[in-house]
Amino acid sequence: MKMMRTGVLAFMLAVMAFGTAHAGWDPAERDHARVAVEYFRKNAPALDRFFEKAYGYVVFPDVFKGGFMMLGGGHGNGYVYELNNLIGHSTITQINVGPQLGGQSFSEIIFFKDKEELDNFKQGNYELNAQVEGIVANTGAATTIDFSHGVAVFVLPKAGIMAEATVGGQKFSYREY
Repeated sequence: MKMMRTGVLAFMLAVMAFGTAHAGWDPAERDHARVAVEYFRKNAPALDRFFEKAYGYVVFPDVFKGGFMMLGGGHGNGYVYELNNLIGHSTITQINVGPQLGGQSFSEIIFFKDKEELDNFKQGNYELNAQVEGIVANTGAATTIDFSHGVAVFVLPKAGIMAEATVGGQKFSYREY
């Protein structure tokens, strides 16, 4: 049983680490990016003020997260916008440590208040730690939230169920088109 758990965990980590291969620019990505932004605009209209005021943002339409026992993680692909123009591709990788069980999917969007914050993200060394929390965008809390340290993070749950009491972080990559 222990060997099976170790195998499942190793497989999960390998999928998160290597993800899908990306062979270059895909013309369909512009459509995927547009649909992702429309999804947030439709399901969280309180975020309109962030779309209007932010210098840039990155949207992840589908982030998949899972955990078993004391280790878990997640991965997703996203699109980066500067002044409302699609400029690049991003990935998100999450690692969590602590008691957890289950799986879920969600959408996440990170707004950058100014050029300096977006440029920091584009350097490819951007991380959000356990102290930065994604606000569930469809609860109405988005109307009272503002930028914190130049960023605002919002999450829209999609499917799944997960119980966890974990500490972890999110690491991002950036690739320009």
